[in-house]
Amino acid sequence: MQTRGVRLINPRAGHESRRGGAGPSDHKAVIVGDKTVMIPVHTAPAFESPFVVGEPDAAGVSRVLRDGAEVAEVRFPGRPRFYDLKTADGIPYSHIATLHSRNVLATTVLQTCIRYESRKKTCQFCAIGQSLSAGRTIAHKTPEQLAEVAKAAVELDGIEHMVLTTGTPPGSDRGAAVLAESARAIKAAVNLPIQGQCEPPDDDAWHQRMADAGIDTLGMHIEAVTPEVRARIMPGKASVPLSKYFSSFEAAVKVFGRGQVSTYILAGLGDSAEAILEISQKLCAIGVYPFVVPFVPISGTPLESHPAPSAAFMASILRPLGEMIVAAGMRSEEIKAGCGRCGACSALSTYEKFKVA
Repeated sequence: MQTRGVRLINPRAGHESRRGGAGPSDHKAVIVGDKTVMIPVHTAPAFESPFVVGEPDAAGVSRVLRDGAEVAEVRFPGRPRFYDLKTADGIPYSHIATLHSRNVLATTVLQTCIRYESRKKTCQFCAIGQSLSAGRTIAHKTPEQLAEVAKAAVELDGIEHMVLTTGTPPGSDRGAAVLAESARAIKAAVNLPIQGQCEPPDDDAWHQRMADAGIDTLGMHIEAVTPEVRARIMPGKASVPLSKYFSSFEAAVKVFGRGQVSTYILAGLGDSAEAILEISQKLCAIGVYPFVVPFVPISGTPLESHPAPSAAFMASILRPLGEMIVAAGMRSEEIKAGCGRCGACSALSTYEKFKVA
């Protein structure tokens, strides 16, 4: 379901799904057993998926049919209560931060990016500008707004950790400054573990500055692992060489600790399973958690018609990767905050726990 998506009989079941925006999008949160996963519902593959999720019954349970045969039962997380609130100046809380999975608060502090402004530089998979142009968010969330929403989300909905990501602004800090400013305000209002996500800052001193401000874990995302795929898929971001990422990873691990620094890798963009596993081994060796997720083609982006990876391709990566991560002394459940701890966008955490034959 995570690679092919699902068709929903009732698209309004559970809380509203995300369209566009930064990070994983065009998904809906679905509870399978005791695990919440993000499943594509607004993508081209999802429109042709063999999986159909029926109307929830009186107990909130939906049957999943594949080609007409029942294969699973799922539930949907409810709409968070903090979505009903607005700031004093009338901005809906949901425009400042959103619910991911069932217990994660996420926000894009700066909804603009130097990469996105140029068609020659933009990451081909990114939709950071879509939710802004559609009026579903604001361009810059202030520290005060983020603190207000985070406090309400914890108190009303039991949020357990938070993700602060950002479009890359001009300047050598690559967004680290605005993340630190935001985290400092949030931590002053509520005790909430925070992951910051940005490109590697030019000066490694920013890692300590972010940690001092209250950021608990750090994500610096390489997305693609081979030079040719990086240059084709994200021509602007590819100007930052992998050697810079690795030197920044090593500096960050010294500050945040092994397993508390991570990187997002999108499987299905053209990198082979062998290439992804090879770089993942290097990441594990230095204490960086390689969070490998299936690529989701988002509507309205240049890659909207790009095929999603097959379940078999994902299994060929995640099975050995799960063992590799555990052998390196890391586990998703030990990450203090962020995408790796949540794990809803990949089956990786399941492969850490069970050796699949």
